Amino acid sequence: MKAIIEVGPKGSIFRNVRTQLADSKDGHAPDYRLTFESARVMFAELTPARLDLINTLHGMGPVSIYALAKAAGRNYSNVHADISRLIELGMVERNEDTVEVKFDAVEIHMDLAKAA
Repeated sequence: MKAIIEVGPKGSIFRNVRTQLADSKDGHAPDYRLTFESARVMFAELTPARLDLINTLHGMGPVSIYALAKAAGRNYSNVHADISRLIELGMVERNEDTVEVKFDAVEIHMDLAKAA
């Protein structure tokens, strides 16, 4: 399963849900889709530090936020804040004592005509 992140118009969530439902009916694990209204918003939410955390977390598997912060060489409170936001965005899942990434890949699509 992969995460597909894109810039699109407001209301794109309904298109994404239809696509995910169609994929699940075909027997495929549906890709996770996340749409932002502009490139500015997308890059404000998916900062380089947060993308690095996703990558580090994917390589580690399920771990505590403390262990992730130590592996990333970052301050615990900053990692906690970033992971909390990534959980809200659906990019990271929280279990009882651990967090993890369920995706094997992240694709970022940005149509330059719509990226303003």
